[in-house]
Parts: sequence; structure tokens; C-alpha cells
Amino acid sequence: MSYDIVVIGSGPNGMAAAIELARKGLNVHVIEGAGSVGGGTRTDELTLPGFKHDFCSAVHPMGVLSPYFKKLPLEKYGLKWLFPEVSVAHPLDNGSAVLLEKSINKTAYGLGVDGKAYSKLITPFVKRADDLLEDSLSPLKVPAHPGLMFNFGLKAIRSAQSLAESLYKNEAAKALFAGCAGHSILPLSKPLSAAVGLLFQITAHVSDWPVALGGSIGISQALSKYFKALGGTIETDSWISSMKDLPSARAYVFDTDPYQLSEIAGNDLPEGFKKQLKRYRFGPAAFKIDWALDGAIPWKDSNCLKASTVHIGGTLSEISQSENDAWYGKVNKKPFVLLCQQSQFDTTRAPEGKHTGYAYCHVPNGSTEDYTEYIEAQVERFAPGFKGIILDKKSTFPTDFQVYNPNYFGGAITGGAADLFQLFTRPTFRLNPYSTPNKKIFICSASTPPGGGVHGMCGFYAAKTVLKKIFRSHV
Repeated sequence: MSYDIVVIGSGPNGMAAAIELARKGLNVHVIEGAGSVGGGTRTDELTLPGFKHDFCSAVHPMGVLSPYFKKLPLEKYGLKWLFPEVSVAHPLDNGSAVLLEKSINKTAYGLGVDGKAYSKLITPFVKRADDLLEDSLSPLKVPAHPGLMFNFGLKAIRSAQSLAESLYKNEAAKALFAGCAGHSILPLSKPLSAAVGLLFQITAHVSDWPVALGGSIGISQALSKYFKALGGTIETDSWISSMKDLPSARAYVFDTDPYQLSEIAGNDLPEGFKKQLKRYRFGPAAFKIDWALDGAIPWKDSNCLKASTVHIGGTLSEISQSENDAWYGKVNKKPFVLLCQQSQFDTTRAPEGKHTGYAYCHVPNGSTEDYTEYIEAQVERFAPGFKGIILDKKSTFPTDFQVYNPNYFGGAITGGAADLFQLFTRPTFRLNPYSTPNKKIFICSASTPPGGGVHGMCGFYAAKTVLKKIFRSHV
């Protein structure tokens, strides 16, 4: 068979690229090494029968707000979002929890004396959230809304630690921001760590952070069904080790990490460019636990049960220390834990009366340390009796993540470090980050801008590059 485009890898970005190219009337074929499509958006019974666990991505603020996914009729193809009452709960040692709610006023009220400063910071960006996401979830370019991006950039360029300490007086507001900024997988003392914290807080005031009915696999299934409806074809259980394994096509789009691109392309890419790809930095990894639970998590503050995501780390200083240790290769026995409660909002995830639990922390890349006890102790700290409701569990080490998906090099689940030196120059420094020196080879993974997350924007912009460079008549 000969195709217009072959996409290697079927994660959200690979499928987004494939869909956008198929929408232009091109003959597109997707090749996936695993037995099913999805990349990080897969769901399986990892513990006991009847308990459905998301293997990687779990809660999807960027999925529901993605400027590209919003354009696609994914609901028509089976995707259903389920929304919690609250996006984030952040429990504190005094027994209370601070909540990130859709209402700015309610969130600000919960922050006490810091509420006014929080509202003043966040409101202008929430009012123009669509414009902000359009510009921030894109490669480096002249923004469509320069004034907005300039104002955002003045705050986003800062470290999360400095921004929180300069704005807020009390620990609650500082901790809430630190938890959101922790999604950056950067030391909170580094420039740009504030950007992710701000974006995540902004998104929570636009939409409560949802889960997908039946598991994150629902996103993959909807994308693949829509792609097939456009005439696209998908081949699974087909691992690609070299360009010789690929069918004939006018262009190849890789939803892989830079290392795999280098290995597969081989002599089809210049040695100098491959050396640049090999210098790509992946940053910290993830260590994850899935639990089958006998009931809901017994939080000290029951308001935590309203949230799809619970940030467990106590104070700004504790979270900063945890993220700093992961970055610099140190073990932290009180890690910052990101916990998701999908079964609180999706009854299909567990048998009646039971629940699933999902939590991970950031650890040094390639770490072999077992963080199971450390994570469970952190949950128990804010939910006494938690260990007593565990029916079964599965711990996933960084090496397990890489075996599951080779894109997760050393267990890095978000496509690579997104610090000041690699946010826009990913995977290498090129005017167009999705192209390569070979005019037929492109890359669309989370190792390209705007980086990690289930939003499909890397794939969308890669597809635009392919259309511009090869299929001008279809632009």
C-alpha cells in the first residue's frame, strides 16, 4: 500500500495529526506498536476485576478546553466528559482543605485575606481564557493577542515560589498555587514554573477538571472512530524499528520521542541532527500507584471528595523541596503527590460501593526506588484510615512506564523537560520544531511545543507544517 501520510504512534498527538490531515482529504495511515491505540490514554483492570484504572493520563482540563479538540465532534463518537463539583482540593495539616472551584469568588473566599490578591491576579486571564489558550498552546510565534500574552508572560516567566511568596500572605493560597505549579515537573524555584500553575488555575475557572466516562481510553476510542469515519486506517501490533518497516508515503509523522525518531530514521537524517536529538533532556519521571478501594477515601476534610484531583504536599516549602529533589536526582520520602478520584464521578470505574484510587509523584529519571510507602503515608497524613480500605494495589515504576510506552524515556510521562531552555526549542532548535532536515520526516509528539498534556495541539501544528511543506493544495 502507498499512502499520502503515515503516522507512527497513536497517542493523542498522533491521532490529532492524523485527523487534521484526513480532514483535508488525504489518505492517512496510523501505525501503532501496541495492541490498541491511545499512548497515555488507555484504561485497564490493573488490580482486581471490575476496577478500571487509567494507566497514565486521568483528569483532563486541557482535553476539554483544547482549542483543537473543541473543534472535533468527539461526543458524536462516544466521548462523554464527567465533571466534578471542584477541580482541586489541597488538604492542609490543620484538617481543612483549600478548594479550587469554578467560581472565582468562592475560591477567593476560601483563601481568606489572600482572596483579593488571587481574584485580581486571575480574573483578567479567565475573562480571556480562550484567547490565552490559543496563544499559549502553540509553538513560538507572534501571538494573536500580544497584549494579553505580554501581561501573562510577565507573571509566567517567574518562578512559582517567588510569585506565590510575593502575592500571598497565608499558607493556603501559597500551597494551592504550588500544587498547580507542581504539574510543570520543574523545581518551583526555576523560571517558568509559574506558567503552568497559572494556566491550571485559570482552566479550573473555565471548566471543572473532568474525567472521561469509562476511563481515559474513551478519548482514544473517540479519536480513532472519528479518524476512521474520515477514511483513515489504523494498524496495531506493529513495532517499527527502521524506515524499511514503513509503507510507501509522501510524508512520515512521528508521534515518538526524539531518541526513537533518531533510531528509526537512521541514515535518513543527518548525523549532526541526530546528535541534537540525542541531547534532548527528559527530566524527572513518575512513580504511580493504582488502588482498588473498599470505599471512598476518608479525608479529614470531606470536601476533598468533591474534587477530581487532590494535591497532597502540605506547604509551598514542602512541595518545592519534593520537586527540587526529583529534578536533582534525590529521593524524597515526603513527596508531592497528585491523586485522582475518578470513581467519585464515574460509577463505571469500580463495583458498586467500591472505588478506585490513582496517585503518583515525581521522582528522578530512571529511579528504582520504591515510593509505595512514601505515597501511602502522605495520603494517610490527610486521610487517616486510608490504608485500611486498600483491597489491592499496583505500583508502576519509571521503568514500567518506559516498557508500557517507549516515549516515556526513564519514566518521564510528559515528553521531556519544559524548562526555559527547552520549552520552545523542543526537540531541537529549529524555526519549525515539527520539521526535520529530511523533507519527508516530521515529529508531532509531546517532545514538540506546546509539550505534555492531552490536548492534541502538538499533532495539530505538526499537521499544519506537513500541509504547508508538502501538500500546499490542501492547506
